[in-house]
Parts: sequence; C-alpha cells; structure tokens
Amino acid sequence: MTPIEATLVAVAGVCAGAINTVVGSGTLITFPVLLALGYPPVVANASNSIGLVPGGITGAFGYRSELAGQGKRLLRLGGASLLGGAVGASLLLILDPDVFEAVVPVLIIIALILVVLQPWLSRRLASMERHEHGGASAIAATFGAGIYGGYFGAAQGVLLVGMLGILMDERLQRLNALKNVLTAGVNMVAGIVFVAVAEIDWQVVLLIAAGSTVGGVLGAKIGRRLPPTVLRGVIVVVGLVAVTKLLID
Repeated sequence: MTPIEATLVAVAGVCAGAINTVVGSGTLITFPVLLALGYPPVVANASNSIGLVPGGITGAFGYRSELAGQGKRLLRLGGASLLGGAVGASLLLILDPDVFEAVVPVLIIIALILVVLQPWLSRRLASMERHEHGGASAIAATFGAGIYGGYFGAAQGVLLVGMLGILMDERLQRLNALKNVLTAGVNMVAGIVFVAVAEIDWQVVLLIAAGSTVGGVLGAKIGRRLPPTVLRGVIVVVGLVAVTKLLID
C-alpha cells in the first residue's frame, strides 16, 4: 500500500467513524474505498468491520449522557444484537464468496434507500404510538439488524434506529445513543469471528481503526451541527460509485 493509499484509507476511517456516530452508514465510505484499491470484497468487509470497532466505542462514549438510564434496555437488547452479529459473520464465511459479491450491490442499494428515507422515517416516528421497551418485537428487530450488520454492516445503524423508533417510545437522540452501543457490539463480535477464521488485512484494520477512533470523537462532539442533507448526499454518491464498480467488475 502506497502512502497516498494509506492516507486515503485512514481518512475514510475518520469519515466512517463520524458518520456511524451521527447517521449509521459509515461502511458506505470505507468499503467502496477498499474496493477501489483492489481488495477482494470479503477481505475488505472483514477488515473494515474490525477497524470500525474503536470508532463505535468512542462514538458511544461521546453519547454517554443520552445512555443514562438505559442500562437494562442495553442488557436486554445487547444479547440479541451480539447473537445476530455472530450469525451474520458466520453466514459471510460459510456462504460462497460469489454469493456475497452478488448480494452486496443489493445490500448497498437497500442501505442507500434507508439513508435517503431517514428524514421521512424520523417524521413518521414522532406521530406513532409506541411502547417504552418494545417487548419481544424490539428484541427480534435487534437480532435481525445484528445478522445484517454481521454479514455486511452498511446502514445497520439506520436500519436499527428506524425499527426501534417504530417499536419504542423514546427520543431519537437516545435511540441513536443506543444504536451506537449495539452496532459497536455487532462489529466487535463479527470481528472476533473474522479473526478466528477469515483472511484479514491488518494494515487496513489499523488504518481504519485509527481513523474511526478520531471520527467517533468528532461525530459525537460536532456531528449534530453538520447538515444531515450533506452527509446523506456524500453517502449516496459514494454508495452509487461502489454499486457501479461492483456491477462493472
């Protein structure tokens, strides 16, 4: 990897860490960059998942005030989230790599649609009658989002906030804080699975980890001040580039 390529990966990690904290779609930045540099999709996905864990931790720490009083909720949903992440990561390794390459463009498109629809979802959430804890439905939704996150991960945060917002009576910022912890856990458990049995590019992991750590801090501190439309626009453009590259290749 050349110095320019290393810088590009590290900067993508910063952007991903910040975007994951604020929106939840950082993989749509790092994953396309790794593909553009020639990394195989499965290697890129596994290395990216591990590299984003530190950013998830710093982002969650930055939202610690919004996490106050959510300890029991985290325990209840965290187990389902971690289990889902392990299942998703295992599917990535068990299924033929050709399946992943065929499915990824569809997953990216779904993730992009979720990113675009996020403002509409937020407005809808405010007018719906929901329950404080979400019950079994919230656990099932968290498990499903964990499977998605362990398998690919792009926009798992958007998906999770969207589902929990429909099922639970809670402010969006507190749901976002909850999302940061749960998605960090999914990336962590998927990373453990990948380290055990998958091919990892540790140079990529270290660069993304360093960048995402900084990005998580920045996202928690100033992310709410950034225009959401700009963030969504960048994510959509990068995601479309990734889909185009995958389809051409």
